[in-house]
Amino acid sequence: MAEGLVEAPADSGAEGDSGVSVLERGVAPIKPQFLTTREHFHRFLEGKGQEKLCQETEAGDPDGKDVPEPEAKRIRLEDGQTQEAAEAGEQPQAQKRARGQNKGRPHMKPAQYDKNRLCPSLIQPPCPPQEPPAQCLFGDRCRFLHDVGRYLESKPPDLGARCALFEAFGRCPYGVTCRFAGAHLGPEGQNLVAEELLARRAHLPPVRNALDKALQRQLRKRQVHFERAEQALRSLSQGPAPAAAVAEPTTPEGDPGHNHRAAQLDPVGPGTGTPPSSPVRTCGPLTDEDTVRLRPCEKKRLDLSDKLYLAPLTTCGNLPFRRICKRFGADVTCGEMAMCTNLLQGQTSEWALLRRHPCEDIFGVQLEGGFPDTMTKCAELLNRTIEVDFVDINVGCPIDLVYKKGGGCALMNRPAKFQQIVRGMSQVLDVPLTVKIRTGVQEHVNLAHRLLPELRAWGAALVTLHGRSREQRYTKLADWQYIRQCVEVASPMPLFGNGDILSYEDANRAKQTGVAGIMIARGALLKPWLFTEIKEQRHWDISSSERLDILRDFTRYGLEHWGSDTQGVEKTRRFLLEWLSFLCRYVPVGLLELLPQRINERPPYYLGRDYLETLMASQQAADWIRISEMLLGPVPPNFAFLPKHKANAYK
Repeated sequence: MAEGLVEAPADSGAEGDSGVSVLERGVAPIKPQFLTTREHFHRFLEGKGQEKLCQETEAGDPDGKDVPEPEAKRIRLEDGQTQEAAEAGEQPQAQKRARGQNKGRPHMKPAQYDKNRLCPSLIQPPCPPQEPPAQCLFGDRCRFLHDVGRYLESKPPDLGARCALFEAFGRCPYGVTCRFAGAHLGPEGQNLVAEELLARRAHLPPVRNALDKALQRQLRKRQVHFERAEQALRSLSQGPAPAAAVAEPTTPEGDPGHNHRAAQLDPVGPGTGTPPSSPVRTCGPLTDEDTVRLRPCEKKRLDLSDKLYLAPLTTCGNLPFRRICKRFGADVTCGEMAMCTNLLQGQTSEWALLRRHPCEDIFGVQLEGGFPDTMTKCAELLNRTIEVDFVDINVGCPIDLVYKKGGGCALMNRPAKFQQIVRGMSQVLDVPLTVKIRTGVQEHVNLAHRLLPELRAWGAALVTLHGRSREQRYTKLADWQYIRQCVEVASPMPLFGNGDILSYEDANRAKQTGVAGIMIARGALLKPWLFTEIKEQRHWDISSSERLDILRDFTRYGLEHWGSDTQGVEKTRRFLLEWLSFLCRYVPVGLLELLPQRINERPPYYLGRDYLETLMASQQAADWIRISEMLLGPVPPNFAFLPKHKANAYK
């Protein structure tokens, strides 16, 4: 963002009573009575809101000199020289600009939080109680504790009097290891059960798409067969086939997973115990759908026109965060980017990215890979083991780890492989296939308008276009004029637009380009209530207490998802801190001099309308940890946190 001063619009209200006639470019226009300096900002927080700052300090210097920019966020030139030094004629600095991820950030493994861990055979008492207790399979070789009394002596105190799992499900599976165990332990240490709540929860749909242990063993031993994928790959290797042959490949009758009804209503794998390559066990009369595969025109179709699509956000787009966004009006959700090679190897952490909550009525998963064989096999595997409404291919990931292996944005420069991936996956999937792309790889070389007609012919049902290139990253605004041109090229295939949506005005301007819908990414991280603002066409001046309630709901959802023991609590804390590194960039509506806030405008140092609002505006990780301690109790000894992205880690 370029530095400098620009005149405020005449009708913006910046002139007059406020006494401010100029605004600093790239800085959020906050009312002058709330501005302060960096030193007074942190002094106010350290004094826990008790320090009274004088009116002159709160008003700040109108010329912007009293609001210094954080060191790590100063604009640097290509040779590493800061812009201020270049203007003053100083010598170039040797230090380079911090970019990308904090790959060397400190991270404590969950096992370090709880050294004296209780054996899993003793965590959950038998139900009903008259049954014999579970036996440890490792015997004397077990490295965990088998003395409950000794474990309780070393266990840290409870973090609260209410257990989220016990209140949600009527039974906490973590027993004495729960950090809120006092809420569901009896006088003799037995794990209590709320029978009525447990009975009601038994009829509700559970979280779906879990990895079955039998399937995991077969994947690790490479015992899963991919008949449809291998047949599709053979047809692709023989060269381009006629359109009819590509759309309707011949398949043996009765092959499992070939009809959409079987894939949706009776999936193979999780919960069935049936190997993925064996016939699906069904009952009832035999119909045509059981023996004849559905044609592409008969596949399940999704009408996503004018819907709000929550982007698949790496690290922060987890299931608890998606639940928050669904509550505020998100129509379509998608799981975080999953690498197909890890899924085919049965990695538990990668399969966890596919989990689907019952509130996600329109849900998809996003796959990443650079080779047709692994992507096609992974698509066939997911088609018969999980319940999704669509599968998305990530052709927009810019990170080096993915790009250098031929995936992500690299596929835009590999049209032959890209074509084989899309054609192969569309042949084995019984749900729509979507693709997410960027404008291109290089900043001034757009490729999307060339690929969109090809994607339509290859079998993509929908394409999402992010209005930036890989080389550009977030240094420039999204190019919505180019997205407008691509809408015409992609027609009649629907095209979603993505980039710089932070208010309902931004969404309205984006809809004028003719896109079928809008994908929201960073805007949802800064303000998850953005979906409500767009649907109700208003600015929500949300209070700090309401924002804290949102964080409290996130922690409750996190404990339900990751667990309420020490490992689950700290995992919830970690993802909460990653989210807070984005939330701190939000400026409350009541403090802004000009509406709306732009996504490329950084907030200066300001004092909120109360102490909590000021604390939430802090850019330091130590203050984010203080917020997490309000919700999850004190952090463990030697706890350290640094955000994943350096753009949010300046001090």
